[in-house]
Amino acid sequence: MKNLKYIIGVFLTFLMLFTSCQDDNVEFGDLIAPSNIQLTVDIVGADATNPNGDGSGTVNFTATADNVTTIHFVVQNITKLASGGSISHDFTQLGLVTYPVTVIAFGTGGVSSSKTFEVEVLSTYEPPADLLTMLTANSSRTWKVAGTLPQHFGLGPVGGSSFGEYYPGVSDQTNAKAGAGVYDDRYIFDVDGTFTHITNGTVFGREVLINELGGSGGTVNGADIENYVFGDYTAQWSLTAPGGVETLSLTGIGFIGYYVGGNHKYEIFSRSANEMVLRTTDGNGDFDWWFKLIPE
Repeated sequence: MKNLKYIIGVFLTFLMLFTSCQDDNVEFGDLIAPSNIQLTVDIVGADATNPNGDGSGTVNFTATADNVTTIHFVVQNITKLASGGSISHDFTQLGLVTYPVTVIAFGTGGVSSSKTFEVEVLSTYEPPADLLTMLTANSSRTWKVAGTLPQHFGLGPVGGSSFGEYYPGVSDQTNAKAGAGVYDDRYIFDVDGTFTHITNGTVFGREVLINELGGSGGTVNGADIENYVFGDYTAQWSLTAPGGVETLSLTGIGFIGYYVGGNHKYEIFSRSANEMVLRTTDGNGDFDWWFKLIPE
């Protein structure tokens, strides 16, 4: 009888172990590598007379592939995650230069395929000396959102012509976003093109879009996410002037003031030696967001 109980016990233990192993057997389906990678290149300002663009160096890329879940680009040694398969990149090396552009297409289970293309781009823009001096002090300069001044944070229509058209009552206030995790941020521009964002642990941004940062937490306040937990980071900055509009571009997830995704390009709406007003369009294409910055 004891032997029978022992045999039954061993059998039940084996059965439980087998069932547990079966529960842990996750089905991933077929692992299919993406194929048929295609790239569409839109060089800003390109036409029959100027096939390599208007000299701004700005290029819009759209990639597609079969059996793809996400797409990354590698451009000038910078890896960019492509939302919807599209990115914009500013080539700032002067002259007519041929660049490799690698598209990495990811499929199910993380399996990937890649293909490298070449694009020939003309860049003739040299930032004026006073703009570089204003931004970097010819070495390194630290900026912050001008919370103590009116009209330092604004919201308006895409392509609007004045600061804070939709909510002038809010944008006219000083310290209107106190406690949201924005006024203690610092933005450092080094003359070598390095951008450093000191967050002091938390940042401020738009609901859903801010999750692109990969941080955590935060407090929901309407469509704002306040004090989203996110650490300091570095990126690269560059200056271009598509259509004659001075534009500050940040690589990766680099942002200023309030995270809204998009193309991470900030038009310099106005500037003086110790102040600049920037605007950028959010990733939903709904609004332009305005920021007034002053030096530390």
